[in-house]
Amino acid sequence: MQTLVGVIGASAAPQRVLDAAFETGIEIVRAGYSLICGGLGGVMEAACRGAHSVVGDHSGRIIGVLPGHDKYDANPYVDVVIATGMGYARNSIIACTADALIAVSGGSGTLSEIALAWQYGKPIIVLRDLPGFVEQLIDQALDSRRNDRVLGAQSPGEALALVRSMLEP
Repeated sequence: MQTLVGVIGASAAPQRVLDAAFETGIEIVRAGYSLICGGLGGVMEAACRGAHSVVGDHSGRIIGVLPGHDKYDANPYVDVVIATGMGYARNSIIACTADALIAVSGGSGTLSEIALAWQYGKPIIVLRDLPGFVEQLIDQALDSRRNDRVLGAQSPGEALALVRSMLEP
C-alpha cells in the first residue's frame, strides 16, 4: 500500500510559503510517497504542482480531498479527486488517511487538521520560520494522550527525513 504524506496549509499564502509547499511536494515524491491534501489553491496547489513536476500527469500519486461536491474545483495538478460535499469536515478525512502530515504555515483550518491528526496518532511536522499560527505548536504536546510532540523542520528535505524515520522501521 502506498504511503500517503499530507500537506496542509493556507489556501492563500505569501510566495515564500508557496515556494516551501512546492518544494515539499517534490520531496514527497522523491522519497517514494504519494501526496494527499485539500486539493484546492494556495499551499495545496503549490504542493501538488511540485509533486506533479516530478511525476507528470495521471500518476495517481497526487490526491485531493475537496470540501465541496464538484470534482472540477480541484487544482489542475491533482490526479485523484475526492469531492466530499463535507466542508471543513473533510479535514478529518485528510488527517485520518495520511500516514504523516507536514504543515506549511497555516491558520485555523490547518490547526484543525493538526488536532485531528494528533487524535489519530499521526506524526506531525511543521516547517519552521514561516508565517502563521501553527509554528507555535513546534515541540509541543497537544495533550496527554500521546508521548510525543509536534516536530519542527527547517526545510522540506528535513521534514521528509523526519517522516521516513517515523514511518519506516
